[in-house]
Amino acid sequence: MTRLKGHPRLTGGTAYAILFSIGFCHMLNDMIQSVVPALYPLLKDNFGFTFAQIGIITLVLQLTSSIFQPFVGLYADRHPQPYSLAAGMCFTLVGMLALAFSPGFGSILVAVAMIGCGSSVFHPEASRVAQMASGGKKSLAQSIFQVGGNGGSAVGPLLAALIVIPYGQHAVGWFAVAALLASVVLMRVGGWYSLVLTREARASGVGRRAAPGLPGRTVRMAMGILVLMIFSKYFFNACMTSYFTFYLIDKFSISVQQSQLCLFAYLAAFAAGTLLGGFLGDRYGRKYVILFSILGAAPFTLALPYLNLGLTIVVAVLTGLIIASAFSAIVVYATDLMPDKVGMIAGVFFGLMFGLGGIGSAFFGWLADAAGIEFVFKVSTWLPLLGVVAAFLPDVRPGRLSGGNNGME
Repeated sequence: MTRLKGHPRLTGGTAYAILFSIGFCHMLNDMIQSVVPALYPLLKDNFGFTFAQIGIITLVLQLTSSIFQPFVGLYADRHPQPYSLAAGMCFTLVGMLALAFSPGFGSILVAVAMIGCGSSVFHPEASRVAQMASGGKKSLAQSIFQVGGNGGSAVGPLLAALIVIPYGQHAVGWFAVAALLASVVLMRVGGWYSLVLTREARASGVGRRAAPGLPGRTVRMAMGILVLMIFSKYFFNACMTSYFTFYLIDKFSISVQQSQLCLFAYLAAFAAGTLLGGFLGDRYGRKYVILFSILGAAPFTLALPYLNLGLTIVVAVLTGLIIASAFSAIVVYATDLMPDKVGMIAGVFFGLMFGLGGIGSAFFGWLADAAGIEFVFKVSTWLPLLGVVAAFLPDVRPGRLSGGNNGME
């Protein structure tokens, strides 16, 4: 692996200042995105939306967050644009202001589409920056980057409960301040990125197309399995993120604010599980972390619809902690399979994450209207069982893909 040096003051190893800056901006970006589903009870009451309309809002947000990501990543691999990160965040800023003052369903869709487009630019390019700043510690870098996003996803509903639910839709505008702050930080990251490209002659990756000893057919099979893992993980997570609050309100008659705090507990565990998965992947092998993190959650998810309120929250937290540990391992495993296409691979997997989440939310919204919110949870809890196919991921020599500390070097 070709290692890129960072800023002259940060040469010779991992550029932690850049990693934490990118992680911080990932937190702000995903915090803003997570505010949207946290608003659903408020929007449903204010505008009389059906569950199907709620699902369509999520579908638009997630598809605009996903559909462009592989193309942005592929373009960035060939033509890096250091300041595109800050430019993309400006779309998010405008989208939040528009959402705060949207008078109806159509304008809400336009606003969330702008937020999604900003995220679509951010993720693949930011993943490339994280790899460049890793100093060879790719699992650590991906974990720092990803835990920032999951932390933001956890904080968003909490802030929505504290700020938006009491003060109404217009209070969403305050979150535009977070997008402005992220734009400023990303301008500084863009300066570092530009310096790296200049000093290192745009040496942003390695020149091999696949892992040594793995034929192209094996690589394609492994990528297909990883995609199925993303499907299993994020269809279930879409149900939890979009409808867990409705489920708790419907079954246990708790308040909207209380349901938001319960969602925060799940998402906070999800964030912690992401960081844990990065460390365990280096220590025990990414394949086994992927298998455990999804299949290991199945006993908890299957029990979820049949518990009282206290146990429901405890099991939801354990589920989030276990199932979240897969994503960092999946992305690093995939970039090791195709190490010269970091941006494209990041775009594909982040795009799948958002796109499948949006499709899942729309599907579960339709199902909730047709059969009830409790039935939705009984169906979704079977999804983690698909994790068994991770057993067919290829085993490779120690120190390569499924074991060792350095991955592909």
